[in-house]
Amino acid sequence: MTAPPRLNAERLGSLPTAVERPRYDREAVTCGIVHLGIGAFHRAHQAVYTEDVLAAGDHRWGILGASLRSPDTRDALKPQDSLYTIAVRDSERERLRVVGSILDVMVGPEDPEALIARMSDPTVAIVSLTVTEKGYCHDPATGQLDENHPDVVHDLAHPAAPRSALGYLAAAIARRRAAGVRPFTVMSCDNLPANGRTARRILTRFAALVSPELGRHVAEAIAFPDTMVDRIVPATTDIDRTHVGRVLGLADAWPIMTEPFTQWVIEDHFVAGRPAWETVGATIVGDVAPYEAMKLRLLNGSHSAIAYLGYLASHETVADAMADPAIAAYVAALMDDTTVTLTLPAGADVTGYKASLIERFRNRALKHRTWQIAMDGSQKLPQRLLGTIRDRLDRGMPIARHALAVAAWMRYVTGVDERGNPIDVRDPLAGDFAAIARDAGPVAERLAPALLGLRAIFGEELAADERFRAAVTQALSALYAKGAKATVAAYG
Repeated sequence: MTAPPRLNAERLGSLPTAVERPRYDREAVTCGIVHLGIGAFHRAHQAVYTEDVLAAGDHRWGILGASLRSPDTRDALKPQDSLYTIAVRDSERERLRVVGSILDVMVGPEDPEALIARMSDPTVAIVSLTVTEKGYCHDPATGQLDENHPDVVHDLAHPAAPRSALGYLAAAIARRRAAGVRPFTVMSCDNLPANGRTARRILTRFAALVSPELGRHVAEAIAFPDTMVDRIVPATTDIDRTHVGRVLGLADAWPIMTEPFTQWVIEDHFVAGRPAWETVGATIVGDVAPYEAMKLRLLNGSHSAIAYLGYLASHETVADAMADPAIAAYVAALMDDTTVTLTLPAGADVTGYKASLIERFRNRALKHRTWQIAMDGSQKLPQRLLGTIRDRLDRGMPIARHALAVAAWMRYVTGVDERGNPIDVRDPLAGDFAAIARDAGPVAERLAPALLGLRAIFGEELAADERFRAAVTQALSALYAKGAKATVAAYG
């Protein structure tokens, strides 16, 4: 069977009428944003909001995407003139849209100088990031720069050929300063607590290690707005590619699957202008923190709990796990335990928000794999679960349900599931987990304290709290003795 022709600019006119596509002149669009970490989430979220701004007539905000690791996204999108399809799915329907806001994609390691030069262009007003928690080269427990991180060490020694987002940002900021070009805004869109302030703290320290003058310039001249981003974006499968190609009549090498829900809350703190994102659905506020805490703790915290317990209980997707009444009841109770730790935004309907989360988790059209969410837990636990645990402990409240989620993570990172099969643990600390699991064996009383000894995750105070240690050890012991399905039923 002959493969369909490839999606590209010349073929937009051949798309089915039901498929939305760019109606503006892409040749008239200039690059106002460089985005580091051009993955699926950015293409389902910020790039779509920006597409709507371009469609409304403001053509200053085209996006140059940059991958700091793999060429896969560039290789998929280059033959397509950087066009791609977003498929918005729920249980009732699917809506396809071709997005054109990304003008080009670069691969940093192939030519670091070229990327730094593009970031230094005076038309660039914003450099945004979705590099995941681990891309910040920081200690998740303290939020400080990890000065011994291999990428940090490399970038300080080779500033013209960086590996990390920090290295690229510092190099471009230094070049713009030397050339008298206005500073850009650094906009983190990652799931970090106070992501703008966290990025500011980390980058300021990195820049100060380059030179004290550069450190002062970053602290004084660069804006770092806090943001909160929310949309569920599962990994694209070959089945998805085939389906999208069949609907389009054109092959798309990397379409994006997502849900109807989308939310973006942005602190209005920019030094060189910004798109009018508020006109296309974003929320512009003075303080993102209440929105961020609600999302990180209720959505992301629940997601991680579902991922680890669901995977151990042999559920491949979040929707499969939520079809299990015991897990669904546990998640609802976990959210209730979390809610009391939140300072809610004015007018927030937290009951409605939690109900909407349950509904989103049950969306079978997404096929969001528990294994995918389980990645990089060492970077995610501090902000998704441990902050809630600290707050409940400070109030003298029980922490059993949150401790179970931590224990499920511990059981997962041993690398062996309940049937004795290997788990492909993807995490920066996977080697440490494997060594601890070998030494401790499947014994909760040895394994729990050994993993709690990872201060980069748990810090000093929480790891030493006997209430936390006892609750986690008890939950881990139950997981080993009874398995995830029986244990989660008892905790729900």
